[in-house]
Amino acid sequence: MNTVADYGIVVAGHGSRDPEGVKEFEALIDCLRNRSPGRKVTYGFLEFARPTIDEAVRENVASGAREIVVVPGVLLAATHAKNDMPSEVLALQAEMPDVKLHYGAAMHLHPLILKLCREKIIEAEARSTQVIKRSEACLVVVGRGTTDPDANSDVSKLARILEEGLGFGGSFVCYSGTAKPLLAEGLAAAAKLGFKRLVVAPFFLFTGILVKRIQSAAEEIALRYPEVEVLCSDYLGIHEHVADALLERAAEAQAGKAASNCSLCKYRTQIIGYEKEVGTPQQGHHFHVRGGVSLTPAAVDVPAPVAPQKPGPYVPHPIEAESFRIIEAGRDWSVYPMLERAILQRLVHTSGDFDIVEDLFLSAGAADAGLRALARRSPIVTDVTMVQSGLRRTLLEQFGLQVTCLVHDEETRLMSDATGLTRSASGIRRAWMQHGNNAIVLIGDAPTAVEEAVRLVQEQQWRPHLLVGLPVGFVGTRECKEKLRTCLRVPRITNRGTRGGSPWAASVMNALLIELANRAAALASAR
Repeated sequence: MNTVADYGIVVAGHGSRDPEGVKEFEALIDCLRNRSPGRKVTYGFLEFARPTIDEAVRENVASGAREIVVVPGVLLAATHAKNDMPSEVLALQAEMPDVKLHYGAAMHLHPLILKLCREKIIEAEARSTQVIKRSEACLVVVGRGTTDPDANSDVSKLARILEEGLGFGGSFVCYSGTAKPLLAEGLAAAAKLGFKRLVVAPFFLFTGILVKRIQSAAEEIALRYPEVEVLCSDYLGIHEHVADALLERAAEAQAGKAASNCSLCKYRTQIIGYEKEVGTPQQGHHFHVRGGVSLTPAAVDVPAPVAPQKPGPYVPHPIEAESFRIIEAGRDWSVYPMLERAILQRLVHTSGDFDIVEDLFLSAGAADAGLRALARRSPIVTDVTMVQSGLRRTLLEQFGLQVTCLVHDEETRLMSDATGLTRSASGIRRAWMQHGNNAIVLIGDAPTAVEEAVRLVQEQQWRPHLLVGLPVGFVGTRECKEKLRTCLRVPRITNRGTRGGSPWAASVMNALLIELANRAAALASAR
């Protein structure tokens, strides 16, 4: 235990909507302080709770600390530990040049964490009245689930270490969200493996909504499969092993020896399926809760901007504003709802032709469906990079929206070669595989991409939030648009004829983005 306050420690947690989880985090900080007397230890959260990380650092500085270690209070290094928290540290270091800030590694599979996992499993077994050999039991480790395949694989590594170290007959991994298999289907699959007992082990630090969901799911699976005994071990919780692991990670960081799982990090090396994320800027998405105040107007499902500024309405260039004044006066728009009118007028602006309005088709509620999907930060998928390039970047960044175009990916090329689909159609198929129904699809170039999207809707029950098909050309263009227009199972926007193109598809989305910005600004000013 350290007794000299040579540096301060800030434990950075994610935060929880569950007050019990926040209280447990605070109790762990008290445990850590007891095991490192004389050292200034503060804590902060990324979101959902106070104090924030920047407030915790300022408190440490106010106490006199001039060297501070920010250590992630999380188990595995995924986006929060690799991007969000480091970006906070970088911003604070620029603001406080006289303070030396270090950033530590996540606890990862620290030996003390492994020991604690073993204790929790043994305690769960002891609560049973049955005596069952471990060789006849299956360990089911439930991870949080992230978009980082390396972090997800660490859960599998943990399961294998515990399976072999404790002598279980097998192990199974599932996740509470994001990664698959998800909790319910994972538990059901494990229950069918033929073991007499399942030991469900939540790999979580504290209680919260997800942990309680795991406990409920374990109880439900026990009722569905009475021939299998289902035990649920406790999450790790407030324990000296966790406190000591955090202290060790802090000491490593202060000594310049902090090590993270970098060899297969998707931000450092090309991982299959994540090649485009190499070199992604270290940029967090929690600045909207700086100072503990969230700008997210959840009641109307419109997100706050991710940048640290108050949302403002879209301000057009004077030439653009004059163009739209002319467009507004150029015909009778009163027959169109406001949101549809915004899309149609922007398409007139893009094409320079009032007559195209007669050829455009918007299914009932399509514009509203697209706006709602943007408000929920659903991914935007494009068939070609030209559509992607035409989107308003500042608005995408303001709302933290992800745009993907898979046409040039190596896997898309391989799929195209193997199936005979065009690259654009293969990219749309891969988008369906990756995003499922949670996607907005913009097609502005390839009729084959529209054909594939319609086929997936009809044959695979694909239901993207909005499907925009406005390709340009003479081969298959009219036909694919007619198929999309008559495809009643999905909100859609298309047109008749050969006209269209990437700028048209981008214009539809830009109209929705501008409307979202204006609504968010109006809401912020009303609060």
